[in-house]
Amino acid sequence: MTRRRTILACAAAGLTVVGLTAQPAAARPAPTASVRLLALNDFHGNLEPPSGSSGRAIDENGNTVPAGGAAYVAAHLKQLRNRDTLTVAQGDLIGASPLISAAYHDEPSVQFLGDVGVTASAVGNHEFDEGYDELLRIQNGGCHPVDGCSPAGRWRGAKFDYLAANVLKKRHHRPAMKPWTIRRVNGVRVGFIGVVTKTTPSIVTAEGIKDLEFVDEVAAANSAARELKRRHVRAMVLLVHEGDQVKAGSRPDECGIEPGAGSRIAKAADPEIDVVLSGHTHQQYVCTVEDPDGDPRLFSSGSSFGRVITQVDLKVNRRTGDIVRSAMKGDNHVVTRDIAPDPATEKFVQTWKDRVSEIADKPIGKITADLTRAPSPAGETALGDVIADAQLASMKGLGAQVAVMNPGGVRTDLTYAASGSEGDGVVTYGEAFAVQPFSNVMGVVSLTGAQLDALLEQQWTTAGEKILQPSANLHFTINRTKPVGDRVSSITVDGTPVDPSTTYKVAANNFLLGGGDGFSVFTEGKDQVLGPIDLDALVAYFTAQPTIAPPPLNRITAQ
Repeated sequence: MTRRRTILACAAAGLTVVGLTAQPAAARPAPTASVRLLALNDFHGNLEPPSGSSGRAIDENGNTVPAGGAAYVAAHLKQLRNRDTLTVAQGDLIGASPLISAAYHDEPSVQFLGDVGVTASAVGNHEFDEGYDELLRIQNGGCHPVDGCSPAGRWRGAKFDYLAANVLKKRHHRPAMKPWTIRRVNGVRVGFIGVVTKTTPSIVTAEGIKDLEFVDEVAAANSAARELKRRHVRAMVLLVHEGDQVKAGSRPDECGIEPGAGSRIAKAADPEIDVVLSGHTHQQYVCTVEDPDGDPRLFSSGSSFGRVITQVDLKVNRRTGDIVRSAMKGDNHVVTRDIAPDPATEKFVQTWKDRVSEIADKPIGKITADLTRAPSPAGETALGDVIADAQLASMKGLGAQVAVMNPGGVRTDLTYAASGSEGDGVVTYGEAFAVQPFSNVMGVVSLTGAQLDALLEQQWTTAGEKILQPSANLHFTINRTKPVGDRVSSITVDGTPVDPSTTYKVAANNFLLGGGDGFSVFTEGKDQVLGPIDLDALVAYFTAQPTIAPPPLNRITAQ
């Protein structure tokens, strides 16, 4: 007799039925599937353990510890991974990279990231450093059109998908890259959306992205979320290359953010998006923000240079396919160097280190003391001044009278202490490359004195202060107490006050000449002539002199 007939028979006989009454479906907890996300951001090709402050992190106990390096990233990922894990990233995986990666157009780093399981990544602004066409080559494969194949042979392309929902082709207004992708894990589907900071056009070389449009991150993410929902995907993760700043000394799992562009996106994105993993600002934080419906949403970032891995543990409702937010947990793990490095990755890194060593270890000059990015009260730095002098020297033959360098393009210090066996005070090609890794082209344009004044007034924007580093023959005074647009005075070239109507030949890299960092006055310049790569200019400057000493920081005066 079936269970239903038994119950009916008992009821007909006047018997009490105990424990057989069917429970309403809503009373039973829905079955869930466990999913673990492991995330990296802003790796910047740091295959070797980064040095100096770039190789240190604040751990969960508030201690500063050595961190990073591909072999340690791989080892920590193995410890954190389970069978329900997806590994993702939030952009700037390449670009502004050490020579070991950059010498081969970052193919070694992309290979490493694919080998450790990265399945999807947002594009970062630095993914566009060599232009859109080069990013497509990195994604799809093929040898470099100028330098040819690397020692590893023909490049096969990234093993992961680059995602860029808010990057559109101008002509057709259609996505330039995949906007989203879907992954299946533990029997459920998870959708990943990628966006990059909409400020990208102001911080990369204009020529490489001339056919692209970077639209609002939230609008693009919401459009992608609607598309995923039409495909019946309810578990959604936003990978966003934009973030917030944190209070100094914050631990990896704290939420000491200063709300900015990252939290704006995290709070405003479609409520269907359950998790927002961010990057760009090189900060570490794990936060909870409210989505537009007032529900909690995880918002995190994992530092930079492979120093932190973000872990997010999820429960996905198998009936609805949505993430159970009340069960969500986020954690930032510091990639410490107190565990055994991954042997296969160590071998991989050593192979590329050996390949590039002949280039990297070549001495190019000497210094008498550290050349650093430590600013004077006016924002002037010794290394920035030397670079500006080198750039002026490289462009004098093309008429340059003065030169300026953007501070963000000076990526690390030159230290007197030897980094290897080259000896104290010796500067190697690899060290110079670490200072200027972008391969920008030098150029010179004609600006009137009035335009030069207007250019220097653009050192202050809503994005903050960016003091241009001047060559030795360019002097000016700044007064931060005055209104923006009226802070620069007493501009001189070769000791002579600048005449508003006189034309001056100003040298700069093509990033600045294209209006980068908000210096749009450069785009008004006339008679542009291009010269050498900026790194070649710096190498030639060092080679031409027996030693270089830190210059006095007296080119900019602060009132």
